[in-house]
Amino acid sequence: MLKWRDGDKGDKCGKFLQPSVYQRFKGNMAAVAAQFRPSLVVSRGVYCTFEEIKTGDENKTGERRKGHPEARDVIDAVEFARKRLRFEPDERQIEVLRSDAKRGILNCTRQWGKSTIAAAKAVHRAYTREKSLVLVASPTDRQSAELLRKAAEMVATLGIRPRGDGDNETSLLLPNGSRIVGLPGMEGTTRGFSAVSLLLIDEAARVDDAMYKALRPMLAVGQGDLWLMSTPRGKTGFFYECWEHEGTDWFRVSVPATQCARIPAEFLEAERRAIGPLWFAQEYMGEFVDSGAAVFGRDVVERAVDDSFEPLNV
Repeated sequence: MLKWRDGDKGDKCGKFLQPSVYQRFKGNMAAVAAQFRPSLVVSRGVYCTFEEIKTGDENKTGERRKGHPEARDVIDAVEFARKRLRFEPDERQIEVLRSDAKRGILNCTRQWGKSTIAAAKAVHRAYTREKSLVLVASPTDRQSAELLRKAAEMVATLGIRPRGDGDNETSLLLPNGSRIVGLPGMEGTTRGFSAVSLLLIDEAARVDDAMYKALRPMLAVGQGDLWLMSTPRGKTGFFYECWEHEGTDWFRVSVPATQCARIPAEFLEAERRAIGPLWFAQEYMGEFVDSGAAVFGRDVVERAVDDSFEPLNV
């Protein structure tokens, strides 16, 4: 059973109600609860909450119990994308959205939608965990801004007017105090953030190792999650090392173009002929390809290394 309680003016909200919607639903609390899942809404400067009134032998104080389904941090990310963001993820995108891994790495074809999935994960985290900080890093300012633009469109779909946090040029501030901040592509200007809840590195194979190492400590205090998303770029850099050599520390998702129904087979065959097998393997099949500049390939060198030998004292 739900009770409507009018409160004083507040500055936090999960969903804005138009006055006409407010009048329409005010007399029917069950309909309001079904229509607006967030526990806090704003109408005409007044906030209202939905509280459960326990019946029978239970306490009727209306206090919200732990694990209540209205709690924002239990909203399923896939249902959130479908019902709130009006975005229908495919089967592999569902894997990424639903994963609760602390360390995730996505190796995927071009044009699969990795930036869209990154934006959806960012908005879901910010919307369901109040006062959380989500950082988005990319090789350039433009790429970070593009991902934030997608996130802003999703926030607008939630009925929230997108606005910046007042401190960072590329940013979003939600009514619950959460922020999504896009970082510039330079290591020297990314420091200063702490207690990060989620760190997303888009086009990670093209982000400098120095920037990656500068970003990781920001996860320490908040025990935040880290996701790397990229198409490969040779057998160098932290993206390659994490994918190939860091064992079970990472939840890995590989999506070649042949598993993406949105990319026609005819297009892929034409691309294979146009750009050649090596580029095709890298850009569309998620394969780490040597550049060909070295005398010996990376695989040959790695097979020649034997860690069981003690160093020679000469």
